[in-house]
Amino acid sequence: MTGITLDALETRAPAERERDLLARLPALIARAQAAPGWANILDGVDPHAITSRAALAQLPVTRKSDLKALQERDPPFGGLTATAASDLAHVFMSPGPIFDPEGRGADWWRFGRPLFAAGVRAGGLLQNCFSYHFTPAAFMVESGAARIGCSVIPAGTGQTEMQVQAMAALRPDTYVGTPSFLRIIIEKARETGLDISSVRNALLGAEALPESLRSWFHEHGVPHVFQTYASADIGSIAYETETNGVLDPGMVLDEEVLLEIVRPGSGEPVAPGDIGEVVITLFNDDYPLIRFATGDLSALLPQAAPGVRTNSRIRGWLGRADQTTKVRAMFVHASQVQNIVRRHPDILKARLLVSGRMANDLMTLQCEVAGTPDPGLEAAIAASIREVTKLRGEVAFVAPGSLPDDGKVIEDARDYS
Repeated sequence: MTGITLDALETRAPAERERDLLARLPALIARAQAAPGWANILDGVDPHAITSRAALAQLPVTRKSDLKALQERDPPFGGLTATAASDLAHVFMSPGPIFDPEGRGADWWRFGRPLFAAGVRAGGLLQNCFSYHFTPAAFMVESGAARIGCSVIPAGTGQTEMQVQAMAALRPDTYVGTPSFLRIIIEKARETGLDISSVRNALLGAEALPESLRSWFHEHGVPHVFQTYASADIGSIAYETETNGVLDPGMVLDEEVLLEIVRPGSGEPVAPGDIGEVVITLFNDDYPLIRFATGDLSALLPQAAPGVRTNSRIRGWLGRADQTTKVRAMFVHASQVQNIVRRHPDILKARLLVSGRMANDLMTLQCEVAGTPDPGLEAAIAASIREVTKLRGEVAFVAPGSLPDDGKVIEDARDYS
């Protein structure tokens, strides 16, 4: 680990990586099917037939929002773990509650990669300011640091004055935690006059990082500032890197995830560069995840990035895919819009616009169609809207390519004043 990547997997030729991931799919799916929850979800699926992205895209999507109900029916993990609870290292609890497992393998969350990319090295010292209370974020950092050989100050959250005192006395080179808490720490250090200039690297997550705040960190003595994208169920998904001191575009994917970007409310992959929902297939022996929809929006970067890491990159976190809204006291979901679209092959793309004022809502399905719509198509789509949503809606035909490419399936444009 003396180079600029954690291991050789990060520098593989893209075609080699793709072949490896697809070749591992059948064994992953077979292992998942040994767990009762996945056996039900993947009932009738032949693992040996899932050897391509096209075949994978035919499998059902399991949503993060489904976990609470699945776990209530089959506690504690909804029958989705391939390792018995008694053989796990930790069991975490997120709000909901949702329970997340951690196995006993080294760097189980694969957090060594984002830490290494952020400048963490063997013999270094990092201050871990993610929470150690119930949730796994701090333990992700712990396991990644142990893989690299870096020591950890288990600081957790809060107690700002003690955080500053620890930094001034112990001289860590890296801060890991939320961007907002790092700003609070820096401001407290300036207020107290304590020297925390040893902190040169910051790996930030769990919150958005505006470029204005990144610049603020640079101006206040932290030259290397990186974002990471992770979740309590998946662990590391993607992370920022730099080449020759310059931040690379986007975020590079972890080596153990197979990513799809799909149209929100469906499992249908979108074209590279289009915004959609992040769906992850995770190669994890303890907690295999097959087409797990995170609820987050992102997009693949269509162009290769500079530097030696060759994996695909995403634009980072671009918002939430759950665009559920209430119209005339009825919930309308993105999946319902996709249901309507699937009924009418003439629709190339659609967006449900909710306008007017609350209690006087107007619902219009804007549909991109090629050429002149067939007679009767408008009435047929309107009938589908009524059948699927139980609400009346208008239909507006628009030219192909005219709807925004922002991942939205439902746009709430009502006047709330």
